[in-house]
Amino acid sequence: MRTCARWRSRGGSLLLRLRWRMPLLLLAPPVLLALQLLLVVGPRFPSAAGAGPEEQEDAVAFSVISIEPERSNPSLRRGIPSSSSSRRLGPEEEEEEVEDGERGEGARAYEDENEIHQVGSRALEVQPWADNKPSFTAELSRLITYITRPQLNCSRVLSPGQAQASQPPAASPHWLLCAEDWLLPVAHRPCVAYSFSMDGRDADFVKTVTGLGCEVHRFDPSNSNTANGHLSNSLASNHSDRGVVSQHKMWLEWRAPRRRKRKARGNLGSVSQTLADIMAALGHHTVHFMFADLLSAEWRVFQNWIESGSLQSVHHLVATVHLQWAGFEVGGTDEEVLCYWFSILQGLRASGLKLVHSSAGDGHSVLKRTVGDAHSSYTLSWVNTRH
Repeated sequence: MRTCARWRSRGGSLLLRLRWRMPLLLLAPPVLLALQLLLVVGPRFPSAAGAGPEEQEDAVAFSVISIEPERSNPSLRRGIPSSSSSRRLGPEEEEEEVEDGERGEGARAYEDENEIHQVGSRALEVQPWADNKPSFTAELSRLITYITRPQLNCSRVLSPGQAQASQPPAASPHWLLCAEDWLLPVAHRPCVAYSFSMDGRDADFVKTVTGLGCEVHRFDPSNSNTANGHLSNSLASNHSDRGVVSQHKMWLEWRAPRRRKRKARGNLGSVSQTLADIMAALGHHTVHFMFADLLSAEWRVFQNWIESGSLQSVHHLVATVHLQWAGFEVGGTDEEVLCYWFSILQGLRASGLKLVHSSAGDGHSVLKRTVGDAHSSYTLSWVNTRH
């Protein structure tokens, strides 16, 4: 089965990484043989007569060195930039990367952007080509078919700006929340809602979830009226009689730190954090409703959620996907990018998300090509049926 083999991110391709390692691999057998002969027939250095234990420890000693090629990251071999893999560092490399304040920990603060360690991670499964070979038409047709066909029909929904469930409206709204009784939060337990959006594009979503009485957290790095990363009573403002909205001047990150420093609850720290770190800082185990318009960063953020298992804690997700260009830190041929996008969508489904609504945006540009039967963006509504 042929997969969309190799698309590149800013971290570089596996082919370029292997090219400079080939001479080292060719030299490995002669070096190993020379070391073994040296052990057999080479000079020996006994400890000086009468030397004490400390001096004996300083004497020169030989050891057999095993040389073998470094095993490549499976996800990189298949062309997917991983956000969850890790690697072992040599002493010199580790010394360069560790900050002065963390040398005692003996670990780097952050991994390379393509080699991040995260607990409970899983590799993104790359999908096969739609037509068993690279084809822009076939890849685009499969992608658009997938995101325009709901996988679950909801008899009752919450429409934009409405907090009362009703039957699906005749005119297709921008987004929908599935309001089946078994999918909504229990009445005596307060719900939690997150919104990641700029310039107030989430106003209807915030109105709906505050009407439900949710604890709402709104994340917008462009909002000059909020403090950077810190929560306080001054950041909370009543949007309705039932819900309260806390504003945060920060954004989502897809590169997770290797080691996390414990932060006081309510202090989010830096300007950007992963979803898992935001939830931990706010003391949330579940996000019942989430809105995300990430302006072409969604593909790498989705990959982080899939590989970290963060989606297990999200019940309803409304997100806009942008198709005009590949997205931040996504590269490759057009066919590889389309196949990667489809792999991400399949990963969301494998995490339990079922598509309940799709709304097309303006424009007809896909990867800078004008396509009449596709749109430049789509707002998709999912529900996690595993809850």
